[in-house]
Amino acid sequence: MKIVVIGGSGHIGTYLVPRLVRAGHEVVSITRSGGTGYRDSPEWEQVTHLAADREQQDADGSFGRTVLAQAPDVVIDLVCFILDSATALVEALRGEVAHLIHCGSIWRHGASRTLPITEDSDAAGAPFDEYGRQKAAIARMLEEETARGGLVTTSIHPGHIVGPGWHPTGPLGNRDPESWRILSGGGVLRVPGSGAETMHHVHADDVAQVFERALDRRDAAAGESFTAVAPTALSVRGYVEIASGWFGAEASIEPVTWEEFRATTDEHHALESWGHLHRSQVFSIEKARTLLGYAPAFEPDAAILESVRLLIERGELPVEAPLQA
Repeated sequence: MKIVVIGGSGHIGTYLVPRLVRAGHEVVSITRSGGTGYRDSPEWEQVTHLAADREQQDADGSFGRTVLAQAPDVVIDLVCFILDSATALVEALRGEVAHLIHCGSIWRHGASRTLPITEDSDAAGAPFDEYGRQKAAIARMLEEETARGGLVTTSIHPGHIVGPGWHPTGPLGNRDPESWRILSGGGVLRVPGSGAETMHHVHADDVAQVFERALDRRDAAAGESFTAVAPTALSVRGYVEIASGWFGAEASIEPVTWEEFRATTDEHHALESWGHLHRSQVFSIEKARTLLGYAPAFEPDAAILESVRLLIERGELPVEAPLQA
């Protein structure tokens, strides 16, 4: 098939685009820069690259025409964050393409109530930030579009994506590299909350796998939403114990109130931490396993270690001891 991937050079596209090429598909990657992914791969040489400013084209109503001009059979949208943008694309593609696969987010769910959280349950509260509200609204719109006989759509909702090339969400629920210096030296991390809060990571290649399987199993994926996460999740306390052990250290945590944490943390990192730890989410992947055959290759700690190792090798992550893992 001919597949247009919108945002093909990002975290997911880095792995998804080469997967699609290896499967024999013709791929067009639409990005703002027209560039390739984070990792070198010979498959990128077989990809058609198109530079387009989606925000600008959404404003003048031309983005749908840009996508359709590539004559795709399937469109995979990895970088849509606003309901109006998603709706405009659906209206342009309706009756013209066989399948639209959209990238959502687990943050379409709010704070956890019961665990694990499944796609169609009320195990989590409503989203509490604009990003999550928009992702939830897009997922509902896509489901309704397919249910009433319109465009065939699927939405896939990744957890905290990790992989070589970018900083993982750390045990404090943010990307502050200082956490890794403390972990590697066996220090004490001041943690807002109890340390029992959870985060659900996923390797970018496992996310790409879900997209590829949704493409291959269109009938099973039609009108559905799927969560793309690792088989297990990490608690803050467990994360600290596992990650400090990679350096032969034994870091510990000091629970503090959110007010105390915010007083000693810059606003950006504190907001990141609140977003991850207040939600305290763990998800089920049973639906993706059953309907799509999803078989994640990475546990969260293995995915994080792979990312951390490369950052250290590149000198991009200051640590006090070498990795022993």
